[in-house]
Amino acid sequence: MVRYFAVSVMLVALAPFQWSAKPVPQEMKAQLKQRGFWKQGCPVGLGDLRLLTVSHVGWRGRSREGQLIVNKAATGPLSRAFRMMYANRFRIRHMRFEDFYGPSSQRPGDVTASFECRQAVPSPCTGGSGTGTWSNHAYGLAIDITRARTPTSAAARATTRRRSPIATAAASGGAWWGAGRSGRSRLPAGSGAARGPATPRTTCTSHTTATSAE
Repeated sequence: MVRYFAVSVMLVALAPFQWSAKPVPQEMKAQLKQRGFWKQGCPVGLGDLRLLTVSHVGWRGRSREGQLIVNKAATGPLSRAFRMMYANRFRIRHMRFEDFYGPSSQRPGDVTASFECRQAVPSPCTGGSGTGTWSNHAYGLAIDITRARTPTSAAARATTRRRSPIATAAASGGAWWGAGRSGRSRLPAGSGAARGPATPRTTCTSHTTATSAE
């Protein structure tokens, strides 16, 4: 006799999505300066940055609170994009202020973060250590989103098989999306008026993937 067992996947109910955008607290500003994430000459002032707090789905599929330092012009589009990712149960493991801006020796390898006053990464075609142009991260207008690996929920697997939830969320939220070379996803945010200068896309050879110097 052959017996068949129905296996049901239980999805943990999520709390309602929450978000807020507030001026960066003084202690966080001091840490950004002390650790070299912001310095004189950066293309955006600390007063134009915001602490964006959003709900996200964590490693274990439960609701968590994440923090990002972003440009004040990007808070609306990003909140809508993260709302969509939350609804799609897109998992993000590390997205707290201290995860990225704390001691580098303690930084997780899969941290999700936005603002960092730095140059755009050089194209692998030319090499070098800098491009001479600011990255969109230096404006707080791009996010490196590192997804938690091996999602276990049926909803997450189904979403992954269809369209990337980041791309869907970006389109819904009014932001735009691109894939990074490191396996992360990049979510530059906001309207064209809010973005920093466009960074060039370069194709080295016929067997090299087109890349964006973020």
